[in-house]
Amino acid sequence: MAKFPLIDTRPVKGKPARTKARAPADRPAPPRPSKRAVGATERRAAIVAAGLDEFTAKGFAATRLDDVAKRAGVAKGTIYLHFKDKEALFQELVRTALGPLIVRISNPPIGVGGGSARAAMEALAETFAREVIGTRRADIVRMIISEGTRFPQLADFYYREVIAHGIAGMRKLIQYGIARGEIRNPGLADFPQLLVGPMIVTVIWQGLFGKHAPLDVAAMLRVHLDLIFDEGRAT
Repeated sequence: MAKFPLIDTRPVKGKPARTKARAPADRPAPPRPSKRAVGATERRAAIVAAGLDEFTAKGFAATRLDDVAKRAGVAKGTIYLHFKDKEALFQELVRTALGPLIVRISNPPIGVGGGSARAAMEALAETFAREVIGTRRADIVRMIISEGTRFPQLADFYYREVIAHGIAGMRKLIQYGIARGEIRNPGLADFPQLLVGPMIVTVIWQGLFGKHAPLDVAAMLRVHLDLIFDEGRAT
């Protein structure tokens, strides 16, 4: 697909090279995607959405691409035009569902306006509670937990794409809190898993026992932060 600069600075044929560029209103409009390209994009999105339904309902092992195709309303062969196999479809599902969220977690808003580490952690906890707990993203996390040992390639992929970035972000946040004197135990930087552990607990608990004893996720995470940050409040 052709790309056009914001301002066309190429010389106009037959005129001096220093001739002013055409006004923005005279720029040629970028070519629109063809109906075929739009249709392919929509089919791919439908396949990913159907994959989410099938994987979270049946698990990775029991999911069949025939069922994904049926749910997406496409021929099974159409799936292979976009994904080489079931694992590739799952990987795209993880990137689509969790990618934007993990970008935010891996780049915590530390030092913005001199804000505290506690405030940054509370913001991330609220984001997690809102965008993971009680959503289909939580189903993906539970599926990895339940089937990761049976399919180590899925666990390896999830670690590279999600966990490693999340841990790096938490470590940045912890080190920032230590430097500000907010975190009482500097050893926490060696075990950032302790910071996110309760979030994973909430995913598991709500999936298994939520209908019997639902957690107040926000309150639980505040108590957890009280245990980590000095005197339970930001400085």
